[in-house]
Amino acid sequence: MNFFSLLSNVSFLLLLFISSAVSDDPYRFFTWTVTYGPISPLGTQQQGILINGQFPGPRIDCVTNDNIIVNVINKLDEPFLITWNGIKQRKNSWQDGVLGTNCPIPPNSNYTYKFQTKDQIGTFTYFPTVGMQRAAGGFGALNVYQRPQIPVPYSTPDGDFTLLIGDWYKASHKVLKQRLDMGRSLFFPDGLLINGVQWPYFAGNAGKTYLFRVSNVGLTMSINFRIQSHTMKLVEVEGTHTLQSIYDSLDIHVGQSLAFLVTLDQQPKDYYIVASTRFTRKVLTQTAVLHYAGSSVPLSGPVPPGPRYQILWSMRQARTFRWNLTASAARPNPQGSYHYGTILKQRSLVLSNSAPVIASKQRFAVNGVSFVIPDTPLKLADNYNIANVFAWDSISINPTNGQAVLGTPVLRFNLHDFIEIVFQNTEYQMQSWHLDGYDFWVVGYGAGMWTEASRKIYNLADAVTRHTVQVYPKGWSAILVSLDNQGMWNIRSSMWARQYLGQQFYMRVWTPEKSYSNEYDIPPNALFCGKAVGLHA
Repeated sequence: MNFFSLLSNVSFLLLLFISSAVSDDPYRFFTWTVTYGPISPLGTQQQGILINGQFPGPRIDCVTNDNIIVNVINKLDEPFLITWNGIKQRKNSWQDGVLGTNCPIPPNSNYTYKFQTKDQIGTFTYFPTVGMQRAAGGFGALNVYQRPQIPVPYSTPDGDFTLLIGDWYKASHKVLKQRLDMGRSLFFPDGLLINGVQWPYFAGNAGKTYLFRVSNVGLTMSINFRIQSHTMKLVEVEGTHTLQSIYDSLDIHVGQSLAFLVTLDQQPKDYYIVASTRFTRKVLTQTAVLHYAGSSVPLSGPVPPGPRYQILWSMRQARTFRWNLTASAARPNPQGSYHYGTILKQRSLVLSNSAPVIASKQRFAVNGVSFVIPDTPLKLADNYNIANVFAWDSISINPTNGQAVLGTPVLRFNLHDFIEIVFQNTEYQMQSWHLDGYDFWVVGYGAGMWTEASRKIYNLADAVTRHTVQVYPKGWSAILVSLDNQGMWNIRSSMWARQYLGQQFYMRVWTPEKSYSNEYDIPPNALFCGKAVGLHA
């Protein structure tokens, strides 16, 4: 270890000590060693990415406002980086864990993340962001529970289950990356996994009620989730309490998370838990078992089928997800005390995804620009005024008709701007969009092309807030966002091959007023790479 690394680590530990001395919020410490290891999730052995020998990685259970300290030791033969999907990183995009904000952790090195689950509750995940590593593992669950003094709008469940569901490839992440680098699309996935296996088992007691936390951690496919002979009462969507509607099945799109209550009110026996792909000609199905404790009656009957209807059915279901206006979230004040529908918008963006071929290779683009990841994180380049890394405002805020180009755009916004973003999908493939650093109100879904008249059907009263929104084929989705979190933030496709090949860009939210109430300084243990090599925090 060189002198500067030692000094950085000592400074970082000193900062932690000082912070813990003045803060009432608890600290949770983790050490994660990232390695390759053999896994056989679809019956064929392949190389996986393990965290502390686990696939999926360890689950983090924490409480609102906890300080999370994760020392990640990279024992792979390639750089590694983790993002905390849905954690807002208040005033702290330095910890976001994407290549626009952080240098990846080199092999045989480490980086210690320090972030706070500030004013958040709910069901979240984490995953690798370098290349296609997400296709090999390294992902896991991050559940944020409420503080004791903050009530939730339902009785305390008798237990909870976390399910990570997603499509899976038998090919290694390096093979998938090589295929994309050659300008070719990914082939159809080989199967679905539930918690990294094909036949997991969940047991509960008759008459009891359990909270199921379900996240779609796949690369490409939307899923439908259902439990044989049982209904699901939706209570939470990515950190927001919902009106408690009852469903027989729920669509969950790439990058999204839902939580719902299930009461074991049927004859004691085993029941199918089912996940299947949506909007695909070939339907992949994976099952698990819901077991009533003390019963010896095995599974019976056919696997419950998914919904007969497709796009419009799913869109109508999505519109039924509504904000619980009287429930408290992470703070004691009711969610509905923030009247988002009455706030004046500063800017409107219409973002159209596309799949252009550039230089004879398949790419993906936003408003005609296919994002190229630079070797210097944009956040470092902005902080140190490093030239020729990205281009300010070099992407149109409306769809363009010209040929797609390569670029590294950053759109500038003022802190506390309130903006509208419309995601326009002109393709026949489902889309899923994520915004780091925020949640947002999903005010509308529609078919065809969005126009200003589409605002007439916006939900401006009780739209649900979330961090990832689906956009249906040949349709649009509209969101409203309060840009109250200063930093450099990634807006991207959650469908990872599309993200990797350019369907993303960054937003800088900024104010000239220098204050720790707006943004924290660069952490003393920050890594430097690209044109920032030789600089120090």
